Amino acid sequence: MKVQDFKWKKGITVKEMVGSFKHLGFQSIELSRASEVIVKMKKNNAKVFLTFTSNMVTSGLRGFFAQIIKLGMADVIVTTVGGLEEDIMKGIGEKFEIGKFEADDVELHEQGVNRVGNLYINTEAYMNFEDYINPILHKLYLKKKRWTCSDLFKEIGLMLEDEDSILYQAARKDVPIFCPAITDGAFGFHLYLFQQNHPDFIVDVVQDFGKILLCTSHDEKKGVIALGGSISKHHAILCTLLNGGAEYAVYMTTAHKTSGSMSGATTNEAKSWGKVKDDSDIATVIGDVTFTFPLAMINALEELDEEGLL
Repeated sequence: MKVQDFKWKKGITVKEMVGSFKHLGFQSIELSRASEVIVKMKKNNAKVFLTFTSNMVTSGLRGFFAQIIKLGMADVIVTTVGGLEEDIMKGIGEKFEIGKFEADDVELHEQGVNRVGNLYINTEAYMNFEDYINPILHKLYLKKKRWTCSDLFKEIGLMLEDEDSILYQAARKDVPIFCPAITDGAFGFHLYLFQQNHPDFIVDVVQDFGKILLCTSHDEKKGVIALGGSISKHHAILCTLLNGGAEYAVYMTTAHKTSGSMSGATTNEAKSWGKVKDDSDIATVIGDVTFTFPLAMINALEELDEEGLL
């Protein structure tokens, strides 16, 4: 295959643009490859594990994730609790502001504004979240005393009325959401406070680990789309490791492999663990997920739609 010059043309589609990336070079080739792997996952009926970190829900990707779930492009979600609490915040009407990376953070703190990169979240949003979640926890407690994280989030999703919500779409499509670090955020803090008054209220993370292990098998084809790193990425690929490895894997991250971190670990490194099979279809894209993932996924969606597979 030869390098070909990329040129703009009037009316160019995402599919045409990403298709041309395979001739461009560097990360463009990996992005095009990632889209091809996503298409193969769907065509070959693989169980798709979609993982992402909370900062992606802070951004406008939240509605895209919900749409992907609605379209049947993800069978299992693994994420961090910050994204789920922010999904709830947005679902009850909170709006996050676009700011600057170079903001005066001391001044923002005095104004009650919390910065995530160049996005701002008002402290008041967390107060409103507390007012919303506490009555829900009481309802869940009256229903039963012991919950897995995935069952708890499904119940909350059924209570939401926002179609752009990840929890809303996952609950209605029966897509489990696993959150192994459920205490690592405001939601976890409110669980702790609630448990002080209701000691018999238990959120069982270990039982949920069993559920994600049993949601697939050695015989079933498995695909992983890991956006960012962290515990969400590892929890999914640990599940594939214990079930024979994934046939397909797409990693998108800003981290580099030389750090030795889970965030920077490539799909090739995963082969050494058996998390990804030796002969698997893989791609690792280095870049900001807020633009690499929409390009790759929209290209895949357009191809699948043309073939009547959506």
